Amino acid sequence: MAMFKNVIAATAAALMCGSLVEAEVRGYDMIEFSNVGFTGSYTPVKKMSNLDNNSTCKCEVGDRTWFQGDNAPLNEHLSVHFRGPLSLEKFAFYTSPNFVINDNSSNSQSWNRSAFYDASAQTADNVTFMNNQGADSPCVGKALSYASDNGTSSASSPNVLKADNYVSSDQEYSIFSTVKCPKSGVKNGCGYYRDGIPAFYGFGGETKMFLFEFKMPTETQSNSSSFEFYDMPAIWLLNDKIPRTSQYPINANCSCWSSGCGEFDIFEVMNGTERNHLYSTFHTYQGIEDLGTGIQSYGYIPRDTKGTMMGGVIFDSNGNTVSFISNSTSFDQTLSPSAVNSLLRAIPSNETYSTKLMSISGVAPSSSKSKSSGAALSVDQGIWYYVFTAFTAVAHFLLI
Repeated sequence: MAMFKNVIAATAAALMCGSLVEAEVRGYDMIEFSNVGFTGSYTPVKKMSNLDNNSTCKCEVGDRTWFQGDNAPLNEHLSVHFRGPLSLEKFAFYTSPNFVINDNSSNSQSWNRSAFYDASAQTADNVTFMNNQGADSPCVGKALSYASDNGTSSASSPNVLKADNYVSSDQEYSIFSTVKCPKSGVKNGCGYYRDGIPAFYGFGGETKMFLFEFKMPTETQSNSSSFEFYDMPAIWLLNDKIPRTSQYPINANCSCWSSGCGEFDIFEVMNGTERNHLYSTFHTYQGIEDLGTGIQSYGYIPRDTKGTMMGGVIFDSNGNTVSFISNSTSFDQTLSPSAVNSLLRAIPSNETYSTKLMSISGVAPSSSKSKSSGAALSVDQGIWYYVFTAFTAVAHFLLI
């Protein structure tokens, strides 16, 4: 551990001198993560009470939920979130029984589209547009509600996002499936969720793909203190239990996010000094303790502020995750393994940045009622993995 601290100190010192940051960070067309998924647990919300009173508001957590396998915990149902400045032209969600990146053998199977939105055609299949404009609470913020056709106002029933759907800085909306949740309850399919919300599942499956056609133009409004994320667009995924309780709670117990139920940022501007850099980040506890910083890619995808961007993210069946941008992205009903792999192989290797996540082995306790988060850790990356993780975190800190 002393060696680790010394190396980190030396790395941080080098960064302070500016000797590494500018020389290495650059844009790529594809960001790749390998070894994704581990055995771990998180604490789901069990009950929420007195949400109208900040002094007596209370959230109780249930027994730990354990997860394991490739892509875990992001192998659970995920909701899709958008922040402006952004216009969404197409969205599609796919699943495959088995698909491994760069494997065209018979083991890999076709991708089947199970959700789709086309702005120009005004068609939507298995898509529910939502936002956080429901009932407000001083301790857990606004609840989920149906979104109006502009994405930013609340509505009493589902709407299809209109063709001219530009949202500006700080404005957010989300996409869930049209599959309704069962009754609220920590042991039920959607877990516990806030009273009165329209509750739907997100998009499930271990092997899944999210595709987008979108624009991220430069914000035209002048910056001011009223903006929290000025000209910082993003597209990201959350464990769908998070927004059904609270996406931005004051009390960490009011969401499973802080205990590690899962977030993946596909395309996100991280800070105001890198507004044209879109980073991909895992917010899970796979070998880190700082969930807020997460496991960031060192490279970024350039933001095109003038034209249309197409791409998305693939979680394959072998623990590989890729975020990519490609004008050849297809939104067909069925995509063959060879078509998807050809799309990815067309991106040159020097336009791909790869990161291997830490290997962690854990065993869930024999009693399902155990609240222990203990797990045996096994690390195969060695000291340089820690150096890389710390280097990336410090680099982003210095650029803010």
